[in-house]
Amino acid sequence: MSHTGTTTISFTVREPSGAPLTSYRRGAGPHTGIHLIIVRRDLGLIIHRHPPIGATGRIAQPVDFTSPGPYRLLVDVYPAVKGAPRNFQLHANLRVAGAYHPKPLPAFAAVDTVDGYRIALRVPKRIHPIDPVTLTATITNPGGKLVTFHPWFGALAHAIFFRAGTLDYFHTHVCGPNTPGCTSIFGGAKVVGRPAGPGKLNVGVLLPVAGTWRLFLQFQDRGRILTAPFTLQVR
Repeated sequence: MSHTGTTTISFTVREPSGAPLTSYRRGAGPHTGIHLIIVRRDLGLIIHRHPPIGATGRIAQPVDFTSPGPYRLLVDVYPAVKGAPRNFQLHANLRVAGAYHPKPLPAFAAVDTVDGYRIALRVPKRIHPIDPVTLTATITNPGGKLVTFHPWFGALAHAIFFRAGTLDYFHTHVCGPNTPGCTSIFGGAKVVGRPAGPGKLNVGVLLPVAGTWRLFLQFQDRGRILTAPFTLQVR
């Protein structure tokens, strides 16, 4: 049980032998180290960090919980160990104390406004499971100018997906020349996101199963991290 405010989440990932995992993938792209993603069960709030990893494999990350309720804590691990998978996920549940009032997900809306930023999302008429598609986001800042994207956690933008109810997870990225290695793979299919001109992002989508999904599109502008949520239907 945690409380609203800042809490330090600490843990160690262990190899099958029981030894702490200390070797993680490194490099300029986003598929490195550990992604710590915490989402409220009603998909109303997400926290995304890439915590530092200590020499002994210990991870300690301060997290600011702003609202109570049940959360899923997901650790996406990119090991650098011979014979290990490219990446894998571990998860746990936690609860932040206080009165929790879950909110139903809104229907899809093509435009979202976050702190004065306008994010317009163009979506194909249909999205099917294991079917790579591209969404195009056009983003302007509070002054109406197209945003210039800057790398954050190894990518120009992050697209984090959770399925309503089951909290199935998928994560893709948008990469530029200085942020390589953004291809995401599921089964035999793969997607990659690219910038599509000033203020525009092509976001690759490759969702594993049908259902209602929440997309959290994250990007950085002038030192601020913005998160724009959208509801998608996969049929």
